[in-house]
Amino acid sequence: MEEGQGKVFIPDTKNGVSYNYDMGGQMQMILDVIKAPLIVPLLKFSVYVCLGMSLMLFMERVYMGVIIVLIKLFWKKPEKRYNYEPFEDDEELGSLNFPTVLVQVPMYNEKEVYKVSIGAACGLSWPIDRLVIQILDDSTDPVVKQMVEQECQRWASKGLNITYQIRENRKGYKAGALKEGLKRSYVKHCEYVAIFDSDFRPEPDFLKCAIPFLAGNPELALVQARWRFVNSNECLLTRMQEMSLDYHFKVEQEVGSATHAFFGFNGTAGVWRIAAINEAGGWKDRTTVEDMDLAVRASLRGWKFLYLGDLEVKSELPSTLRAFRFQQHRWSCGPANLFRKMVMEIIRNKKVRFWKKVYLIYSFFFVRKIIAHMVTFSFYCFVLPLTILVPEVHVPIWGAVYIPSIITILNSVGTPRSLHLLLYWILFENVMSLHRTKATLIGLFEAGRVNEWVVTEKLGDSVSNNNKNKPGDAATKNKINVTKAIKNTRSKFLERLNLLELVFAAFLFFIGCYDYVHGKNNYFVYLFLQAITFAIVGFGYVGTIILISFPELSANYLGCEKCNLDESVLKELEEVIDVARMTPADISNVLIKNSRKKEKAVIKLL
Repeated sequence: MEEGQGKVFIPDTKNGVSYNYDMGGQMQMILDVIKAPLIVPLLKFSVYVCLGMSLMLFMERVYMGVIIVLIKLFWKKPEKRYNYEPFEDDEELGSLNFPTVLVQVPMYNEKEVYKVSIGAACGLSWPIDRLVIQILDDSTDPVVKQMVEQECQRWASKGLNITYQIRENRKGYKAGALKEGLKRSYVKHCEYVAIFDSDFRPEPDFLKCAIPFLAGNPELALVQARWRFVNSNECLLTRMQEMSLDYHFKVEQEVGSATHAFFGFNGTAGVWRIAAINEAGGWKDRTTVEDMDLAVRASLRGWKFLYLGDLEVKSELPSTLRAFRFQQHRWSCGPANLFRKMVMEIIRNKKVRFWKKVYLIYSFFFVRKIIAHMVTFSFYCFVLPLTILVPEVHVPIWGAVYIPSIITILNSVGTPRSLHLLLYWILFENVMSLHRTKATLIGLFEAGRVNEWVVTEKLGDSVSNNNKNKPGDAATKNKINVTKAIKNTRSKFLERLNLLELVFAAFLFFIGCYDYVHGKNNYFVYLFLQAITFAIVGFGYVGTIILISFPELSANYLGCEKCNLDESVLKELEEVIDVARMTPADISNVLIKNSRKKEKAVIKLL
């Protein structure tokens, strides 16, 4: 039988267009065949969904913008809206006029900031016999534990009622530590509990400003203060974070407090009524946002919250990309997972009014914690670029340009000093929305990393501050130019790579080139800028570079007050340490090992 030629199962023409029999021609033929019945309808549906989410986010931002303007123009100050009588010393009663307050400071290997945070807690202006301070240390480094315990003993010797508390394990992480602290017998004498993370430094008058609201208004469960960032000027990364968080505090928290007496507890810089915590079921570790979990449960039992925008507490922003990404994963995954666990409980609750349920489910959770992350990435980094390759799908100009522009302007009102950084902030937020979307989906579907808890690294910008430095400038004063290249550059470079960002950088660059050649909407300008930003993050060039002399570094990481090192020996050579990839214990080992031959240590923060 004569052997015939191989059969071609895919037709070689379509609509009069001829295709070659090579692989490229066959693939093009397949795409053209499925384009009209599959790709175009699917992409159109995606566009409609994204436009719908954009409108939801737009309406939410406009609503909060209107409310915050009305609050600023017509709303009375909290001191006039609530019963507020400052505590004063009484000659007859003495300190008995003051309620007993518990201060909790949870810690985990906080070698860089433990002295400052303990000192700030002990420096609170409140009668000593009416103040109980708990240092909840979950540290795994025995050296750090010893240092923290000694610091507590030093303050106890001055007459303060401070206790150093440890656990056998870290079960429940922060929630577990706070819960364990409330089980102590002496806590039953305390009416209120103030909580400060290890990098927070309240002013001495913090309790005197916050406690009167709780004492005079029995319906209040929580008084939340605003965060003030001491290292916001450290680098571009911290400036971007300041813009996002300022909107959260100046608008979202303020609006929630004024309209529904509800907002998410920020986990620190707040004072709780202990009775409200107990009634709500106490601290739970079922999600990575134990603070928000407690706030929602307390609100469903009828308790009210108050946000004080004028009461500020100093804090530190993560200045390394690695620390920031872990933090954003926890902040995005946790709320989505909590929404999954509590949505039906909110619906069935009979103690709160209908409109507060709508606010909780739709505004607080669905739009802000889920839609806001997903639409930013899916629309502006994926669906919109794909429409350039499929010209049959049209995106209206109001959805592609006008609505996101208005949303961006409304988001930026919280930090007017950074308006000149608005463009880069948009591009950077789009990059981070990739991780926030991934974390949100993990939380909604309870995937593998749903309960991942990584403590945010603190660098202690004010550990060696000079009192002459202005707040916020402390970290900047310690930064100088790097004088030596990193050793093992190749291995360090590979560790710094973020492949997912690089993939999207290549994708957006390709789409931008295609739009430049064939497009009509000039989207390539945005696509090229966004691709560059993805590439910058992908190569790890985000964060700060700090150069610290070796004696200073030794004092900070080894915990010694003064390093007696031979200067002639120190001048032999320099050492490069990649802090972002090393634990404090690792750094200490390097310093001890090389303490007799190093003049300076160059730290590169990724």
